Amino acid sequence: MKTKLFSPYTVKGVTIKNRIVMSPMCMYSSDESGKVKNWHLTHYTTRAVGQVGLIMVEATAVSSEGRISPRDLGIWSDEHIDGLKNIVSLSKEHGAKVAIQLAHAGRKAELEEEILAPSAIAFDESYKTPKEMTKEDIQNKIQNFKEGARRAKAAGFDIIEIHGAHGYLINEFLSPISNKREDEYGGSAQNRYRFLKEVIEAVKEEWNGPLFVRVSAFDYLDEGLKADDYVPFAKWMKEQGVDLIDVSSGAVAPAPITAYPGYQVQFADQIKNEANIDTGAVGLITNGFQAEEILRNNRADLVFLARELLRDPYWPRTVAKELREEIQAPVQYEYGW
Repeated sequence: MKTKLFSPYTVKGVTIKNRIVMSPMCMYSSDESGKVKNWHLTHYTTRAVGQVGLIMVEATAVSSEGRISPRDLGIWSDEHIDGLKNIVSLSKEHGAKVAIQLAHAGRKAELEEEILAPSAIAFDESYKTPKEMTKEDIQNKIQNFKEGARRAKAAGFDIIEIHGAHGYLINEFLSPISNKREDEYGGSAQNRYRFLKEVIEAVKEEWNGPLFVRVSAFDYLDEGLKADDYVPFAKWMKEQGVDLIDVSSGAVAPAPITAYPGYQVQFADQIKNEANIDTGAVGLITNGFQAEEILRNNRADLVFLARELLRDPYWPRTVAKELREEIQAPVQYEYGW
């Protein structure tokens, strides 16, 4: 019987050849321009050659002040399209589908310029205090995500992921730890969801392909959000036409996290089965049997790998051997495979 890990996954007419996803991982390898460099072309294409089914390009800033660092990739200008198009075309040559994560760092931007957040609260003492966003600022950022989606479409991406995790801007609106607003964007769960709701609406004006959202489903603090809180958020996202929730955790505020193999899978499992929406599992997934168990037991629909794919760009081949699954080699590598 064919393994679940190497079975195809289809969403809105886009078929990924297996369930292996390269998680978005910042490379901090651009410059102030935010443009794609040779490193990015090598980095992403190598994983496509390694037979990863879906390549997710790193958090890509929808505005210049939304970068995590001065060396982040950007999609705030039409000048970024050609470089991103190169990543897409090179990766697709090797059978991968390609996604991009649209992001804004919010209060976790480490830049010289003024930074923005729902409330004027610094992440910790080592970060700058952000400016609390006005209604005009909020609408501008929503427009930035919309324009990012337009450029992603022009670059030929198969899937867009909205970054709503890891303590960045959208996550800051969702969590009561970082959102102390008293207007319609703060307070109740519905109000804290409003910014993400409007971002999704704006993105969908430009984009009718598969749409993912990454979330941090557990804040690891008593006053923060838990997976139970993300189930209704996920239901609202599904109603808006989101196809899959990429489920991570943490990083909205400093907190101790005990990491162990598959420690975040429980959150993907709960959201998938209580909100009835497809999910991606992430977090110290390192071997084929572990990945297969997650999929076979209906705990998630895709597995997202980060550090393991840094260590082994040919991880799909490695685990295919573990699972006694035959996968096609690039013709140039057949003698080695």
